[in-house]
Amino acid sequence: MKPTRAFNESLWAFHFNSGSCNGCEIEIVAAITPRYDPERFGIKLVGSPKHADLLIITGPVVKKMKDRLLRVYAQIPDPKVVMCVGTCGISGGVFYDSYNLEGPVDDVVPVDVYVPGCPPRPEAIIHGVVKALAKLERIEGVGQ
Repeated sequence: MKPTRAFNESLWAFHFNSGSCNGCEIEIVAAITPRYDPERFGIKLVGSPKHADLLIITGPVVKKMKDRLLRVYAQIPDPKVVMCVGTCGISGGVFYDSYNLEGPVDDVVPVDVYVPGCPPRPEAIIHGVVKALAKLERIEGVGQ
């Protein structure tokens, strides 16, 4: 059975906290509230990485979370897109020289979209999701 075109245009995201201070999580929750309502475009958070197209990662990768992040990344079916939200995930932020840090997210898994900010505004997160959707469509060859 081939999925319909509408099914291909929905984007399901799985959120993974690799060591964030929860500032980015607050903004992600704000981005999915009825004020912005991304579900009307088929964008929603899911509870299992096996159902997701997009992996949203917040925070720098601490040593105890590296294996868990790699396991979650492997569970997302291909094609997949990874989005890093927040300065800490991009560069380590204020934790860049911590003894407990594996490094920024792209030292552990490949990142396709970066959303800078500490924490980034919900509008920036939604913009990043739109960029991730465009990248996923390019990978899948939608519209050709």
